[in-house]
Amino acid sequence: MYRFLLSRQWVTLTLVALLLVPTMIALGIWQMNRYEERSARNQLVTDALAADPVPVERLAAPGHAVTRAERYRTVTATGRFDTDAEVVVRRRTNADEEIGFHVMTPFVLDDGKVLLVNRGWIPADGPSQTEFPKIPAPPRGETTITGRLMPDETTEASGIKDLEGLPDRQIMLIDSEREAERLDADVLGGYVAQTGPEPASGLPQQLGNPGKENAALNYAYAVQWWLFAAAVPVGWVVLARREARERTADAGRDTDTAESDAARTESAAV
Repeated sequence: MYRFLLSRQWVTLTLVALLLVPTMIALGIWQMNRYEERSARNQLVTDALAADPVPVERLAAPGHAVTRAERYRTVTATGRFDTDAEVVVRRRTNADEEIGFHVMTPFVLDDGKVLLVNRGWIPADGPSQTEFPKIPAPPRGETTITGRLMPDETTEASGIKDLEGLPDRQIMLIDSEREAERLDADVLGGYVAQTGPEPASGLPQQLGNPGKENAALNYAYAVQWWLFAAAVPVGWVVLARREARERTADAGRDTDTAESDAARTESAAV
């Protein structure tokens, strides 16, 4: 009854099913790994945001690369803003997806070291973004700021190309080593996204809390792939049994037809 499984059509279908099952299982495992990676990153963000503020010198130093565990940690710093060395970071968007600049202002600490501070987003003065925008001044004199510690920006992590030949006082990426050369100073590694004090004018718009990755979606995809993998052999069995029933029914009808024909032939002969 199941000799049809040896036909070319069914051999091909069986081979495809045998390939699909391990492929779908592997895809489910990959999605589960992505779920675990994203969940771990989300937990790091949660832990960093919940940690008590610490002086920035405890986590950052010249030449130090901000680690994953240090990223988003709330830090404090006391010093003064050096607006003469202020630059803007091109092609940045705000919460409404408007294109403008991030304002990067060196912050000179009491010991003379420099902390790079991303004060937030401002709109561009024109569509070309070639002119240096008007930037509200930060507090004068000695002040204490708070913010989230961030690693140096790279093209690999951000997807932003580091273009050359930019207008004066404009950069594409915040790079502490490059800024140390420009400023001829000891610059702490990474930078701080300022969260306080808030500017009186509302500009620059300080950056909001970092968003979390949708790890639950990867979990759902993993379960989905494994359900598909389980459905393939079930579907193969259902199709095979249905075809077997159909072939048996066809064979029965052929037998009945042959017997009827033989009976009519015998009756006619009599």
